[in-house]
Amino acid sequence: MPNFTKRAIKESFWKLLNEQPLTQISVREIVEECGINRNSFYYHFQDIPSLIEEIVMDAANALIQQHPSITSIDEGVEAAFRFTLDNKKAILHICNSVNRNIYEQYLMRICEYVVTTYFDTVFEKDIVSKSNRDIMILFTKCELFGLSIDWINTGMQDDAIEKLKRLLLLCNGLSSEMIKRCKENSEHNET
Repeated sequence: MPNFTKRAIKESFWKLLNEQPLTQISVREIVEECGINRNSFYYHFQDIPSLIEEIVMDAANALIQQHPSITSIDEGVEAAFRFTLDNKKAILHICNSVNRNIYEQYLMRICEYVVTTYFDTVFEKDIVSKSNRDIMILFTKCELFGLSIDWINTGMQDDAIEKLKRLLLLCNGLSSEMIKRCKENSEHNET
């Protein structure tokens, strides 16, 4: 029964979040929407921010499970963009609230997962040193995160996936070039 109640709370909240800004949603409204009492809400969640955090982390985990290996960065990023577009109103309501950091944590987690999984899938782990690999992952995930935040800040235009594909096409080979430079740099340091 608790799993059913918890799921009902999440679904009711998400429905409300797609209809109105987060600042206008109260615990009372959530429990009325799903037909439970306030104590049931507080049994499962400390407050609305903890509810948001769990919903966002559930979405991140589901996206990660759907993509256990990634052969191109656009594959993973496109999945995250599609989720965001499919839930545009709710995401904008979260991002335009004091709880924006919760969504940003989700987004950074997805960016890191996509980049790390891509590097692990496409390139051998020992092809460059761990420190160089970590720097390459940091650079690439921050680039994707920045691109995503800019997209959200400009209203999440529907053509974002096409722009993303174009950008990734222009950056095609960047990972290979970074690996090549890491190898050259390590060879020069050895002599």
